[in-house]
Amino acid sequence: MPEYREVKVLPYSAEQMCSLVNDVKKYPEFLPWCAGARVYNHVGDRQFDADLIIGFKMFRERYTSRVVNNSPEGVMVDYLRGPLKKLYNHWHFKALSEATCEVDFHVDFEFKSRTLNKMIGPMFTKASRKMVAAFEDRAIELYGPK
Repeated sequence: MPEYREVKVLPYSAEQMCSLVNDVKKYPEFLPWCAGARVYNHVGDRQFDADLIIGFKMFRERYTSRVVNNSPEGVMVDYLRGPLKKLYNHWHFKALSEATCEVDFHVDFEFKSRTLNKMIGPMFTKASRKMVAAFEDRAIELYGPK
């Protein structure tokens, strides 16, 4: 089913990017199609569960994931429940210097519904690129242009 991977170098530290990705409760402020976020079930500062509400036109769904923060190396997302059959999502950050890192983003998912898979499939790559760009824009907003 739909899968997307993007690797790029950004002028921000691995710690900054990891912190940005790990701040799930702020996703509705900048992430396209994210209509709501709730974070709960914290296990220290390294793991929590999150509900995200995704909305696009008439489509609106909520799903729950477990988020594991392996700062500064990355953030792993494991799907728990919702309209998906599977969701695998990770962000890996490789420090290249104190102020530069390589970002490796990978997402692989499948809806339980064949109809939704057929509807979303053709738009998936474009939507994924837009999502990664939203994180880049957020980094500029939080940490300044470089």
